[in-house]
Amino acid sequence: MEKLVGDDLQEGMIKWRRDLHKHAESGFLEMRTASLVAPYLESLGYELKWAKDVMKAEERMGVPSEEILDAHYSWAEQNGADLDWLPKFKGGMTGIVATLQTDKPGPVLAYRFDMDALDIQEDMAEGHMPFENGFASLNASKMHACGHDGHTSIGLGLAKALMDNKEKLAGTIKLIFQPAEEGTRGAKSMVEAGVVDDVDFFIAMHLGTGVPTGEFIAGNSGFLATTKLDVAFKGVASHAGGKPEEGRNALTAASSAVLALYGIPRHSAGASRINVGVLAAGSGRNIIAPLAEMKLETRGETSEINDYIRSQALAVLNGAAAMYGVEVEVDIVGEAKSSMPSSKLVEDLAAIAEESPYFTKVTAWSTDAAGSEDATYYMERVKELGGSATYCIVGSDLAAGHHNERFDFDEASMPAAVDVLLRSAWNLNNK
Repeated sequence: MEKLVGDDLQEGMIKWRRDLHKHAESGFLEMRTASLVAPYLESLGYELKWAKDVMKAEERMGVPSEEILDAHYSWAEQNGADLDWLPKFKGGMTGIVATLQTDKPGPVLAYRFDMDALDIQEDMAEGHMPFENGFASLNASKMHACGHDGHTSIGLGLAKALMDNKEKLAGTIKLIFQPAEEGTRGAKSMVEAGVVDDVDFFIAMHLGTGVPTGEFIAGNSGFLATTKLDVAFKGVASHAGGKPEEGRNALTAASSAVLALYGIPRHSAGASRINVGVLAAGSGRNIIAPLAEMKLETRGETSEINDYIRSQALAVLNGAAAMYGVEVEVDIVGEAKSSMPSSKLVEDLAAIAEESPYFTKVTAWSTDAAGSEDATYYMERVKELGGSATYCIVGSDLAAGHHNERFDFDEASMPAAVDVLLRSAWNLNNK
């Protein structure tokens, strides 16, 4: 079986990946990344849409403050961004859709690639390959610790491979470069802008997730629906010794809420989760705390189960606030659905992967829990409109687990991903 990715393209993807890793940008800050992705796609001959043409600004969740957005824009200006394209992505509108029209009849096929890094400080020590090879993140507390630098590079590699083989393709192919997958914040804004409303086949992919190099999973149905919430309890400060009765204690309200949140009954229909990851309150030992801030998430095996956990959590938060006479403000800063891949597309993609020389093991289905993913927004929209969708896993050996400061993946998995996705375009759009 012939490998479809040449040495030049493989080397190009490694170069892209290492540059993106070194210049890690987290959700809605992918301004430098987008400013480099767009002109490359344009140079290949793709039709491009970006920013407000592919994103609904009001549907974004967890957008950084204007101060952070402006500061990062200045950083991108000084760190290798394409200065002609950079202004187009100001303000966190960093989505891009590249379209290849083959001028032959056929379906519309879309692939999604996420671009964002995480707010994690990368390990700067021997034994960590990006550090030893000089491409560890320049940005303090920002790191590609989930492989999205690889995903973006795979998207660029696929773009080149598709254009090089345009005469063998039919129909229309869309490449979706998405911001802010981490925290499940970015997909909804692109879905609501209609980027997949004409799509017949949708494929999202991820490197690793515990699957080793040389293996491929055509359909992962283990993603949990989720809601991310930022909560602020607002009370009244007073002297804890002199006038405690005049205070309204946000700290005690928040503490009581935490205990009650973990007491929410589980759901009999499937797995459910809740976690309070951050709780911060108070300013001094002799002051009734006027403010407590909390970050929490709910998850469910299905969207319905997550809706149940979320509604129970909101009841707890409001009840704790009422009990202590404080106000509570809740902001939903991320959300994703559950979604089952389309059976026929999974079967077809598994058969396609069997033809790739990169894979020694191909599995059609996996139900292993894999956290949450906002690609499910695209999947559900495509299926609602009569199309088919799946989420596949390209195996990659990892130096450490996802979201770990020593995370790194096997760069040999990138040509494997391009190979199978290119084969899927040949097969699905020529049926």
